[in-house]
Amino acid sequence: MASGESLEKLEDMIVRTAETAAANVRAAKETISTVIFGQETVIERALVTVLAGGHALLVGVPGLAKTKLVETMGTALGLDARRVQFTPDLMPSDILGTEVLEEGQGGRRSFRFIPGPVFAQLLMADEINRASPRTQSALLQAMQEQHVTVAGARHDLPKPFHVLATQNPLEQEGTYPLPEAQLDRFLMEIDVDYPSLEAERKILFDTTGAEEARAKAAMTAEDLLSAQRLVRRLPVGETVVEAILQLVRSARPGDEAGNLGKLIAWGPGPRASQSLMLAVRARALLDGRLAPSVDDVVELAEPVLKHRMALTFAARAEGETIGNVIAQLKRRVG
Repeated sequence: MASGESLEKLEDMIVRTAETAAANVRAAKETISTVIFGQETVIERALVTVLAGGHALLVGVPGLAKTKLVETMGTALGLDARRVQFTPDLMPSDILGTEVLEEGQGGRRSFRFIPGPVFAQLLMADEINRASPRTQSALLQAMQEQHVTVAGARHDLPKPFHVLATQNPLEQEGTYPLPEAQLDRFLMEIDVDYPSLEAERKILFDTTGAEEARAKAAMTAEDLLSAQRLVRRLPVGETVVEAILQLVRSARPGDEAGNLGKLIAWGPGPRASQSLMLAVRARALLDGRLAPSVDDVVELAEPVLKHRMALTFAARAEGETIGNVIAQLKRRVG
């Protein structure tokens, strides 16, 4: 009987913790929405990415508030946010940091490490495809390993650590597209589209007046870490697991894709399944639910899969797109 009561108390404590975490995250979403208008889906997916402990690639034309979104998220989540403008001459040391030779007392010289901007809790890598492959890989290695190595010494990055990188889909001249293996490091690719008419009308009035809306801190870095731990503890039903496996496996060339298999040149690996599993849990928590549903899988399929697969030349020649193929795969699951 006592053990039953203990179990019940433990369940109540987990539910209360989940409710508190969900309330904090929803408050952060609301304060971000007071600054960023007409981008509800983008805000949700960016928050889901961070809750899931991952990194996101924001793709959109200039002027759609991608930089403002990252700055506002940093404020709302209580994180130390920094921005780096990527350019062709940017070196790895400009991001990671470097060692300088200092002369101390008695003329003794020693090296001191000066941390680069990567030592932030939320880093915006603006126009990441403008930097050289060497600089890109240095950042992406830090994203994966959560530390940097300079002159043989390891330096751990702060926790939490998230990168929101941006790409401009229009200007491809003078850029270095990210290799597929490096794109796989991003949990999601988030498309930032033009705002609706009403949203743009609100932008006109709210951003050109004497006072501009500013975000307020809705949670702390410790609150976010607690929420991230909770995401990994949320239960996932067998139907959701099967939906994830079916969707990811059918996005690869072969028999499981059926008639779509001939359109796919290569598809997502197991990291896509892991990313989708974490993302659906994070979306459930953001909505105040204690378990994800198949609807979450369908909703997040495209941003998780689209940068992890490619179509054959014949499929592209016939006008097929990755978005269209994923939409057909989603219909099988939903």
